[in-house]
Amino acid sequence: MGRLFTPRKPTVLPGGRDLFSFSMPVIARAVRRLALVPVLVSVFAGGPAMAQTHSAVAPSAKATTPAQPDKMLVEANELVQNTDANTVSAQGNVRIYYQGRTLEADKVIYNKTTKRMYAEGHAKLTEKDGTVLHGDTFDLTDDFRDGFVDSLRADTTDKTHFSAPRAERTDGETTVFERGTYTACDACKNNPDKPPLWRVRAKRIIHKNSEQMVYYEDAYLEFLGVPLAYVPFLSAPDPTVTRKSGLLAPTSSYKSQLGYGVGLPIFFNLAPNYDLTLTPTVFSQQGFFGSAEFRQRFENGMYYIKASGISETNPSSFANPPYGAGDKSFRGAVQTKGEFNINENWKFGWDIAVLSDKYYLYDYSIPSETLSSNYFSESISTIYLTGQSARSFFDLRGYYFEGLSSHDIQAQQPVVRPVLDYNHTFDIDPATSHGIGGQLEFDFNLTSLSATSASYQSVGPRTLDSAYGLYDVCNNYTPGRNLGTSCLLRGIGGDYTRATAQLSYQRKIIDSLGEVWTPFAFARMNGEDLSLNTTHSETFASNGASTTFSNASQTAFVNSGATGTVTPGVGLEYRYPLLANTRFGSMVLEPIAQVIARPDNQLGSRSMVNIDSQSLVFDNSNLFDWNKNSGYDRFETGTRANYGAQFAMNFKNGGYFNVLAGQSAQLAGHNSFATPDAANVGLSSGLDTRRSDYVAGFTLAPISFISFAANSRYDVYTFEPRRIDLTTSLNFGALTAGIQYARYTAQPLIGYDVNREGLALNGKYKITENYFLQGNVTFDLSRHLYSDLLVGPNTGLFSVAALGVGGGYTDECTTFTVNYSSVYQDNGSGTLSRNQTVLVSLQLRTLGDAKFSKSTTATAGVDGVK
Repeated sequence: MGRLFTPRKPTVLPGGRDLFSFSMPVIARAVRRLALVPVLVSVFAGGPAMAQTHSAVAPSAKATTPAQPDKMLVEANELVQNTDANTVSAQGNVRIYYQGRTLEADKVIYNKTTKRMYAEGHAKLTEKDGTVLHGDTFDLTDDFRDGFVDSLRADTTDKTHFSAPRAERTDGETTVFERGTYTACDACKNNPDKPPLWRVRAKRIIHKNSEQMVYYEDAYLEFLGVPLAYVPFLSAPDPTVTRKSGLLAPTSSYKSQLGYGVGLPIFFNLAPNYDLTLTPTVFSQQGFFGSAEFRQRFENGMYYIKASGISETNPSSFANPPYGAGDKSFRGAVQTKGEFNINENWKFGWDIAVLSDKYYLYDYSIPSETLSSNYFSESISTIYLTGQSARSFFDLRGYYFEGLSSHDIQAQQPVVRPVLDYNHTFDIDPATSHGIGGQLEFDFNLTSLSATSASYQSVGPRTLDSAYGLYDVCNNYTPGRNLGTSCLLRGIGGDYTRATAQLSYQRKIIDSLGEVWTPFAFARMNGEDLSLNTTHSETFASNGASTTFSNASQTAFVNSGATGTVTPGVGLEYRYPLLANTRFGSMVLEPIAQVIARPDNQLGSRSMVNIDSQSLVFDNSNLFDWNKNSGYDRFETGTRANYGAQFAMNFKNGGYFNVLAGQSAQLAGHNSFATPDAANVGLSSGLDTRRSDYVAGFTLAPISFISFAANSRYDVYTFEPRRIDLTTSLNFGALTAGIQYARYTAQPLIGYDVNREGLALNGKYKITENYFLQGNVTFDLSRHLYSDLLVGPNTGLFSVAALGVGGGYTDECTTFTVNYSSVYQDNGSGTLSRNQTVLVSLQLRTLGDAKFSKSTTATAGVDGVK
């Protein structure tokens, strides 16, 4: 055996060519020049070759770069050739680079006869994809494709880990781990020998690169080293796969009307940009339930289509109409949603649901994008075209509403076809407008809708039909403000189209004292066409009782025909911000006054339908709005003054405080808020007196972990609170919590005959970095004021409307949660149904997740005790 060369102690051997492509005198001269620095050489052996490399390159070595695929570069303290055994050994901090892979070890021996490499001592192989393999010894072919590894541990870039006493790779793509384990959990930093939270231990684990699959034979799922589940054969996509055809984790559930259900999702990865998921499910009481979801993505958008359905074997488990869908055996839904970016300014989309019946989504616990809220139970389908630029906005869309509550009459739901909104703002350059300057804004809305049946509601206590006690009716279909004898028209039966355009101008002027003057002017043009359906009527009959209401009664509220108005207006707003700096922080006090002059309404309230302006909330947020109504169907009239003040303080510690308070007054002309109309909007709003109620709002965040916000309205004569909204947020490190409280006094003239009051609490506490508890509760503090006919027995002040508690564990590889919820839902039978659900979810990263839910529904006292 002869020593080829040692960089730390240069030795010149006799000349001649063997494995190396350079003569020994050349190498010797390079070694002498670099003294103890390793030398770059290239090795050719008809295939992969060995070489020693370093960043300092001897010119005479003529080193090739790592970019050449047929070169193997070696970095080591020394290279030794054994001519008798026909081997070359690299020793001391060995690093071998070949085709994107790196082999590191204390010693590597290359056998030129067998063309295999043996690495030992802190051996590590880094693959092209970043996967790192550790082992006691490596026995590899010279291209690293095949071989054996003893005491293997493999760590992937996705932070998953394989281990085995012995592993073999064949054909460059199949790796077999004998008595192997797999986990996505990191080893404990303080105790690496401690078992991970979970792992799969199998007789053999087979990883096929070409299939991107991992197969487990005779596998056990262990938690903290304890076997809990045995699976004879298990397969799953390897950790690099995000989409692959195959079976997904099964689902299980229980619901009293459905029985136990087990579903097995099947995923089909049809192409890189579209896929299909089929989920056959069997319910013990209702039979086979099928669902399918198709998804497709494009460069400029995406869409999906979901379809589900069942032919029930036991439809009588559900209540008969109008309380349920017990008269239907075939039930289903088709849902689709999509959105596409036409260009950087325009997009087109839709969100549509077609249901067999309004109870289907709830009965089968099907999530839907069209649901506006679980509380309101309304499905809203829409199709839209939207455009937006820096100074303009365009939105065109149609709506179809489907009421999902037993109190809803579908014939009363409008079809909107369409609603169009357009807004554009122009800046006027003073230099080109003779010094006028300012800002010009154009706003346009077009709304067209139709409904088959009119919708009525009694003024004062609700009056329900005598057949089922579900539907709002009126005993006296006359408009006005007389409790018990008047009626509200919530929705028209017929066709309604309205167009509204407004052009406004304003300019902000700051004088030498810092006072801010903003003169403004506007002109509002409104045209509408109403064609009432006066022939349709609704009749409800049950057990000898019946109720009928007719569309003909709506002629007492509104008139058919076309009308138009033009409402000009001028105004002036004044602000004077006063600034001061103190040792606590900076302060700003700003008095604000605004006067707006408009003519009275020329047509009277009976000529104007009110569809989109029925929600009027007067508070500090809209105190200085030119029009405080929520939509386009109503507009302020006469001359009105709005005045108040704002105070803000920014503390030096980063906290802040802001308060805004004020009042509005009708100075001249007709007060539109004091006039009864089809929906009595404005009455009891706080704006229906000559001087309005007082409004105030504040936000306070004295320190970073706590904040308060409040909005309130107080009676102008007694200063009694009419509306209070309070919100508190807390963040004390491990504890985050929120408190919401609201109290609104009765407004019988617009249909709210008792006070509305509620309290909601929510919180989450991190016990440790991994464990947490969370909960929420909502109290309906006014339920005891309602009629037993509507909500069941009297339950006292603190009636729990919704309750949820849960907890769980989460780390880098596992998420486990247990949640319990109790929600009282209106089942339309004169009482409330208490829906209780327990949901258990376990997610093992890369392996999948498993969920189990159990729901029960009981008709009982709403407090859950009676």
